[in-house]
Amino acid sequence: MTSLEPVIVARLIKEEDLNHHGTLFAGRMAEWFIEACFIAACRTIGRPEEVVCLKLHGLEFTTPASKGDILTFRTFPVRAGRTSLTVFGRVIKNDSPNPMVDGFVTFVKVDTEGRPVPHGIVLPEPRSEEERRIREIAENLR
Repeated sequence: MTSLEPVIVARLIKEEDLNHHGTLFAGRMAEWFIEACFIAACRTIGRPEEVVCLKLHGLEFTTPASKGDILTFRTFPVRAGRTSLTVFGRVIKNDSPNPMVDGFVTFVKVDTEGRPVPHGIVLPEPRSEEERRIREIAENLR
């Protein structure tokens, strides 16, 4: 199933997700973030067994999160190469108007031997000025 619609995933922060400061452990955020982006990549490229993660381009944290906070991950593809697909992710905490985390993850479509293969994805024109800006950033990530 090919879909270019955003993927929305929500997570509740629990005690086991916290670091020694009592805030969300960055490693847990990275895990959840990559997973949400992976779902968007799979819905765009194909089955999970055809998609591998190539690179996490970085996560920029703007605010901490604590036990009981609900995080909403919104992810969507922003750059299609020949075999690769870069997905943008934004995390919102407790319906705040300001993002808690923004970042990009690049995935590659592979065959059964793990070799990159073309995916044939062509992204439509950006739906908004913000999406256009995000795509420009993605183009310069390499």
